[in-house]
Amino acid sequence: MSYPNQPGVPGAPAGGQPPANNLVWGILTTLFCCLPLGVASIVFAAQVNGKWAAGDYAGAQESADKARKFAMWGAIAGVIVIVLYVILIVIIGVGASTNN
Repeated sequence: MSYPNQPGVPGAPAGGQPPANNLVWGILTTLFCCLPLGVASIVFAAQVNGKWAAGDYAGAQESADKARKFAMWGAIAGVIVIVLYVILIVIIGVGASTNN
């Protein structure tokens, strides 16, 4: 029996391995950075292996790319929010100390 992810299967990309699904990055982004973008990343990451097994190689690559993109933007958004929060706390602290 032949499986789509094996080398030599017609239509399968060279190497026969599915693209990295980026599931770990999606989970970490959800937990530590930005919940909505992390969840979107997890959803797309969960589609990669199923699409690959069904023979939808382009769809699997597209889902992997979207999972990576959402995880990356979620991490960037999380860092920006943290930096803005620290700046706000510093401003409030300086303002409170000058009023005394």
